[in-house]
Amino acid sequence: MIYQNYQVVADLSDPIRKFAEHARDISLTWFDGQRITPLQRMAAYYEQIALLGFTHVRPEFNIEPVVNARGVAVPVRESRVYGTPFCDLMCFKREDAVDLPKVLLVAPMSGHFATLLRGTVQTLVQDHEVYLTDWRNIRDIPMSEGVFGLDEYIEHIIWFMQHLGPNTHLMGVCQPTVACLAATAVMAEDRSDCQPASLTLMAGPIDTRVNPTQVNELAMTQPIEWFEQKLVGMVPLHFKGVGRRVYPGFMQLMAFLNMNLDRHRQSFKTLYEHRVNGEDEKADLIRDFYKEYFAIMDLSGPFYLETVKNVFQEHLLPKGLLTYKGRPLNMKAIRKTFLLTVEGERDDICGMGQTLAAQDLCSVLPAYRKTHHLQAGVGHYGVFNGRRWEAQIYPVVRNMIRSAT
Repeated sequence: MIYQNYQVVADLSDPIRKFAEHARDISLTWFDGQRITPLQRMAAYYEQIALLGFTHVRPEFNIEPVVNARGVAVPVRESRVYGTPFCDLMCFKREDAVDLPKVLLVAPMSGHFATLLRGTVQTLVQDHEVYLTDWRNIRDIPMSEGVFGLDEYIEHIIWFMQHLGPNTHLMGVCQPTVACLAATAVMAEDRSDCQPASLTLMAGPIDTRVNPTQVNELAMTQPIEWFEQKLVGMVPLHFKGVGRRVYPGFMQLMAFLNMNLDRHRQSFKTLYEHRVNGEDEKADLIRDFYKEYFAIMDLSGPFYLETVKNVFQEHLLPKGLLTYKGRPLNMKAIRKTFLLTVEGERDDICGMGQTLAAQDLCSVLPAYRKTHHLQAGVGHYGVFNGRRWEAQIYPVVRNMIRSAT
């Protein structure tokens, strides 16, 4: 009944939010070249109401043109190059690109759409052909397409790497770092020509026994049966994926919101103040962030439960016990791939050392193929988005990829 109850509330509140959005537009009527102050306040209030709700439609990527060495703005082409019922492989490429390194960027399946990595793509596309896993909302995928679990997640990465061919670089952000490392091990043991030239793991839960965070501790407080009974629901009737067991995106987002509730309240207050004071550019930044943040997708129930159990509770990967389709993973098979691990000093989701653990697991890799970067002053999202990502982390990523190309 979890999902059904949510959907009833959502269906009732959506008309109210749409009304508030229209009322905001009407309130922004100009009078004699000046905005009427009471209407400004009313519009700011309506904006808050319109924003306070979740959507289940992926936003547009809207990757902006890239300025080349001659100072000319070059458009970025976006296209779908491959896909499965569960995921589209998107390509982002500068129109003047010639023989740029190919990078497969694996987005998390953690309640948000792949557009959460828009800033990561925007930076990477300056110097690379970027391919991104655009996971589809599982509630819109019929049950006839089959089950999606951790094995299928790893399998998709292998398929995409095979599609892109040799000398492709692999990058995982947060949750998919485990699957990226697993896929690399499988391809390395199979001596595939398509094994990653380099592997970049950013702020991911490779070994959550190291410096456990609040998120890690929550996973350990209850048995896996509790997560299945309390957090996994059934997709309601009026969606294509009716009958699928899912971890609803709204539950994941609520958990994230509750971790920093005071900060989010202050953000909405600041949004209101900026809008009333006519500081629209500052207000738009906050509004756009929350429009993206409140765009949610559901997670496959089997995938979610397997991730909680195998990664956060039983720590199978660092113990050497994780399997892929019943096949034990052999980390010692990874001998050629350059490895970069990146962490944030203030990350409250993946603690320092959790991603670095991949360096020890790849014990046969020569030291010159391993690099670790700890970024001072950033939290989880700052590792792959924002000013420090662009100025300090990305150059390390770019240089490693160049070394491995």
